[in-house]
Amino acid sequence: MSASRRSGTTDELGPDEPERPDGPKGPGGAHLLAALLDGMDAALCAFDADGVVTHWNREAERILGWSAAEAVGRPGFAGWAVREADAEEIENRLLSAMRATGRQVHEFALLTKDGGRVLVRTQSAAVRGPDGRPAGLYCAFSEVHAQIDLERSIALSEALFDDASWGVVLVDADLRPAVVNAHAARALGTSRTAVLGRPLGELLTRGVEELENALTHVLAEGAPPAPAEMWVGVRTPEGEQRRCWRSGFLRLASPLAEEPVPLGVGWLFQDVTEAKQGEQEAALLRFRVNQLHRAARAAAECEDPTEAATVHLDFALAGFADHAVLDRLLTPRSATTAPEGPPRLVRTAATPSGGPGPSALTGHAGLPVRYGETHPVLQCVARAGSVRAGAGSVPAEEAREWARARLWPEDTVHALCAVLRSRGRTLGVVTFLRGAGRSAFQRADAAYAEDVAVRMAAALDLADLTRSGGNDSGGNDEDQRR
Repeated sequence: MSASRRSGTTDELGPDEPERPDGPKGPGGAHLLAALLDGMDAALCAFDADGVVTHWNREAERILGWSAAEAVGRPGFAGWAVREADAEEIENRLLSAMRATGRQVHEFALLTKDGGRVLVRTQSAAVRGPDGRPAGLYCAFSEVHAQIDLERSIALSEALFDDASWGVVLVDADLRPAVVNAHAARALGTSRTAVLGRPLGELLTRGVEELENALTHVLAEGAPPAPAEMWVGVRTPEGEQRRCWRSGFLRLASPLAEEPVPLGVGWLFQDVTEAKQGEQEAALLRFRVNQLHRAARAAAECEDPTEAATVHLDFALAGFADHAVLDRLLTPRSATTAPEGPPRLVRTAATPSGGPGPSALTGHAGLPVRYGETHPVLQCVARAGSVRAGAGSVPAEEAREWARARLWPEDTVHALCAVLRSRGRTLGVVTFLRGAGRSAFQRADAAYAEDVAVRMAAALDLADLTRSGGNDSGGNDEDQRR
């Protein structure tokens, strides 16, 4: 081989060889090829058909320590880049690529200039001449641990986007999903392809601003120190679903740029709705139990049992309802006696009509309250059980008319009536009212209202007994014997 062909990382041909028609054109072609080879991230060397090194780039020099001037022109790796005992085997494995189709992958140890050993993974393939015959081969290699790190990163990415049990979304710099795994697509109520490139506002009905603020912060400042829990509303064909997602964020930057260039944000989230709802229910239960305990202690200090009943009502209102109404039956009803005519109720206590506040006594012998036949309070008396009612999704004026027709404050939207029962008799009804800013009453709310009603009924029954001197005239003989 001529000396010009062994003089570095160029691809120049000797003066006695014709220029290849597909070679670099112009005086800068050799320099362009040299710059491309030296700019590669992988180490690269090439051999001619006789196994002589013809190319050696800077990454190969970095890994092994041999410069291009020291490497180019050597016959194979024997005696300098590999041990003599391994040279024949390694050379045969490399040169076999000229007779094979496609690339060949091998792993073996190379020697560094200072005598150390480096385990490398190589990919080699034949270089064909104009006549189609093998004219040599190229060999790209990298340290095995670096290759394993790359493969591990790729495998991790593939696993996250295929098999992860939590949602993974790559959001671009415009805050639009670029890649979504299967779990995240299910959580968003769509498919992996349908969600790509869409604004987050088209996927979520609630929590969009909070999520976009978090993504913008990560793009500008980096990842937050801890996961964040966000309540969102997800658009689904069945309607909105309210979910709580525990989210972590990572800023993605290009590893190829000299300065970090943000490519977007990696958003990982896990649905913790059931756990958060359980925590909220437990906290609410603890609060309500504490309120019942505090109300019982405060009511025990009241000399008037009726005042003790309103104390229970005041403690129950905290965090539970905006207003409350206490209606007493003029004649207590027993399950063993047939009612005579419609029930007659008297307003005994109520919160101020102008706004939420402590209940106020309105007297024991007032005029009967004029409730319609289908009023929830009368239904509660008839059933001797709790009744829930609501204005529904109607305009504000219709909701006010609905409340006025039932003799409740005009801002009422939701109502819960709990019957007052003591010694087998119905004494009245306590009604809890909520405005539009609160959710409708649930079954757990009804259970709490019934607990409060039991305590209030006991106090009111004691007040009746105290006024009658121990002879309850409101019941029949059987009730008196009890």
